[in-house]
Amino acid sequence: MHFLLVLAHPLPDSFAAGVADTATRALEAQGHSVDRLDLYAEDFDPRLSRAERRGYFDDPYDSTGVGPIVQRLSAADGLILVFPQWWFNFPAILKGFFDRVFAPGIAFTHDAAGGRIVRKLTNIRLLHAYTTTGSPWWIARLVMGDPVRRLLKRGIAPFCARGVDFTMLSLHDMDRATDARRRAHLDRIARRLHRIGPRP
Repeated sequence: MHFLLVLAHPLPDSFAAGVADTATRALEAQGHSVDRLDLYAEDFDPRLSRAERRGYFDDPYDSTGVGPIVQRLSAADGLILVFPQWWFNFPAILKGFFDRVFAPGIAFTHDAAGGRIVRKLTNIRLLHAYTTTGSPWWIARLVMGDPVRRLLKRGIAPFCARGVDFTMLSLHDMDRATDARRRAHLDRIARRLHRIGPRP
């Protein structure tokens, strides 16, 4: 399989970058290929432009502003998202990635009859999210209702292939996590990716 790994963290020496390294090594060890899209390093602009918004319902939608990224997404069999949760949500740059790249004609098409949308990212058979929170698990899940998981599972994954393999692994209470807990999280990610099996 060929994976697009999207990293959304401004610091190159962050734990998120370490997670991206772990995921890349685990996949490549199984013979898979990984295209690493570091949104900050590649200076991705998360702002939906005026032209993009005005033409959102045009057919065809003009995606030239993100054309190279669309090509990379279209070439992938799996999508891996690596990011911290800030204020119980995506970093702004990752939200902008969804706003600009998961657009009409790319992630979905509008049903001419209205009401529902038709998925187009049927090439994406696996969607994994590896994330961290500054809050303990019980605040993220019980108090806040795990909003990032809900958005990914119910709002983003449905654009992908039917029955997409969705997984989200979170390291909670990151600000107080010991080195042992961080290593255990990395090991858990590697084990999960090893389940995909070697590339045929």
